[in-house]
Amino acid sequence: MDAICDDLAAEHAALDAIVTNIDEATWSADTPAAGWDVKDTIVHLIQADMAASLAVTDADGFQTAKAEMMSGGGLDFFATADGKTGAEVLALWRSERAKMLDAFRSRGPKDRIPWFGPDMSTLSFATARLMETWSHGQDVADTVGVAWPATERLRHVCHIGVTTRGWSYMVRGRDIPTEPVHVALTAPSGDVWTWGPDDAADKITGSAEEFCLVATQRRKPTDTSLQTEGPLAAEWLSIAQAFAGEPTLPDAR
Repeated sequence: MDAICDDLAAEHAALDAIVTNIDEATWSADTPAAGWDVKDTIVHLIQADMAASLAVTDADGFQTAKAEMMSGGGLDFFATADGKTGAEVLALWRSERAKMLDAFRSRGPKDRIPWFGPDMSTLSFATARLMETWSHGQDVADTVGVAWPATERLRHVCHIGVTTRGWSYMVRGRDIPTEPVHVALTAPSGDVWTWGPDDAADKITGSAEEFCLVATQRRKPTDTSLQTEGPLAAEWLSIAQAFAGEPTLPDAR
């Protein structure tokens, strides 16, 4: 838990460094995510971080809050940007993400935590928070016009991208293929990260960063240099969705 929380904290810091000195007009600039500006993006992270803290520390309280949200309360039950400046939103995010990390560190990696979908282990939960922070960080970096450097932390995002192959089909009401796909991705360090049997007929190869961008629907597969062999690999990449919620594609963001 300390290792994944350290990586999550580093991901927080990377995004924090982008927004810490932007002016108020930039806080209101539209991101590539339709309908969301920079402030909305950080508020979304605050909402999810607050919900995560509650789920880890008070499962019953989380279930009560979840029921209220499902009845129309929405995530604004946890936080809202109404009337807050960008600096105030940033301060709130710093406070809430620190509480979430403390909550994660207090639990074992295999402890089960309730969430809006299936329960998750604490380790998987923290990894999912890293993925979301990284992907929304990409939105903010694109908006502000600064680089969003690839790091070895992308391995966590790649892993979620690979393990959610079945989800990408299930959320669309499609049958989940039983045949495996071999995934070989080049890390920022130059190492190659692999998943799936080497002798699989279907393969995905290329940049780990580009795979993460596709799995989180920040880029279309056709806008990357990722290579596929076999129809199942190409099909999966075309619908890859590493996050929960309704089925979406990059054009719908």
